[in-house]
Amino acid sequence: MRVFRGCAAIALLGAVAVSPQLLADDFQYQFEGISIPKAVADEPVRSELSIEAAAKYLEQGSVAWSGQRKCVSCHTNGTYMTIRPLLSKTLGPPEAANRTFFVEQLQKLQSEPLDRLKQSTRPAQVIYIAAGLAEWDAASGGVLSAETETALQLMFQIQTDEGTWGTLDCWPPFESDAYHEATVAAMAAAAAPGWIAKVAATPDSVSAVGLEKLRKYLRTQPPLHDYSRVLLLWAAARMPDLLPEAQRQELRQVLLKHQKSDGSWSIRSFAAAEAWGGGNRAAKLKAEPDFADPPGDGHMTGLAIVVL
Repeated sequence: MRVFRGCAAIALLGAVAVSPQLLADDFQYQFEGISIPKAVADEPVRSELSIEAAAKYLEQGSVAWSGQRKCVSCHTNGTYMTIRPLLSKTLGPPEAANRTFFVEQLQKLQSEPLDRLKQSTRPAQVIYIAAGLAEWDAASGGVLSAETETALQLMFQIQTDEGTWGTLDCWPPFESDAYHEATVAAMAAAAAPGWIAKVAATPDSVSAVGLEKLRKYLRTQPPLHDYSRVLLLWAAARMPDLLPEAQRQELRQVLLKHQKSDGSWSIRSFAAAEAWGGGNRAAKLKAEPDFADPPGDGHMTGLAIVVL
């Protein structure tokens, strides 16, 4: 589905399309020898699933975005780094250049005033850098790196008083609300090897206080819609003490009730069109020919499998 093309890493669990011969202006982005085509409704579909093709697509998409856009994005290299390290036993370790880019971006953001880091997409960038580096540490020896610790400290330095982070509410499903950012921050903290225990030893530190504010926010702030509930369930799976088992079971039932008869899930059934990104995608969603009964999609089906 074009509106929600993103979350590339989870696409490993969905269908992988083969792109036809394309013209130069038909590419979503290009960098050096990598060309990633735009999504089109009539893309041909492979007759068989190819994990190798999916892995190549993810790797190239992350590298191309980093090389061309020079930033960390929730939908592209950000999600890649939060998921791909976990697949190292199956696919081998990701290219070290991905981590190097995240560290470089962290260093650039560190040079910015904290007030500036609280604005625009910068909070999301800091959160995803922390999450990506934390997952990298967990998958490559289980030792907390200095860079991950620095990223987590910076993340909590720009936290709001409510316990979440600033957002533009712009690009659903991921970079579209503060609730999403809080769930990714929780997973970053939980994934970092030994970090939660380490900050517990200094309960008055910014990080320790911020972690408690984050827990309180996710425990008390009502999710915006059922997609937010799925993200909350995902965060609780990574941080077991976040929610009681009874509440996690309720969230599982919310997810299961959306499953379609063919076994898939459709992201468009998880929230009203006006609820995504402050309503900035409502017109596009309602214009989709299958808006009334959307089919399952790779993003939501893959996410459901991961979370369950």
